[in-house]
Amino acid sequence: MNDVQVVVEVEVNPTEDLEKVKTAITNFFPTASIDVTLGDRQSSLVATTEGVKGLAEFSSRLRQERILTAARRIFRRGREGNYITFYLNKQVAYVQRISFCNPYGESPLGTIEVKIMCENPKELIDWLTRDASRDRSFR
Repeated sequence: MNDVQVVVEVEVNPTEDLEKVKTAITNFFPTASIDVTLGDRQSSLVATTEGVKGLAEFSSRLRQERILTAARRIFRRGREGNYITFYLNKQVAYVQRISFCNPYGESPLGTIEVKIMCENPKELIDWLTRDASRDRSFR
């Protein structure tokens, strides 16, 4: 599972603070390197990280927020080939909470698109959403 690559993309509206949008990303993907593209009307951020270490904080937050079942369903629905794609509410991510949403219409300022590429998405989904409190191997 070390062949995992994570790409996070976010459009930044002119009314938004670029640093706050960066914080929304690094809250869950602290090891990501972020590239900024500044535009006249809209800017964008692309963050990348690799390996399961890049997903460790996100996975931990799923457990803390007790949303493993919902996350599993979202990840399975967003799986296509070797990719898992899902969307997070940008404003909620800024305050260190996970709120999955549709790509359009549910997040007034837009979404954070997360795309995970790996050899075995099913295994990665199982790892991301494993409930350690019920897994005897973690005791």
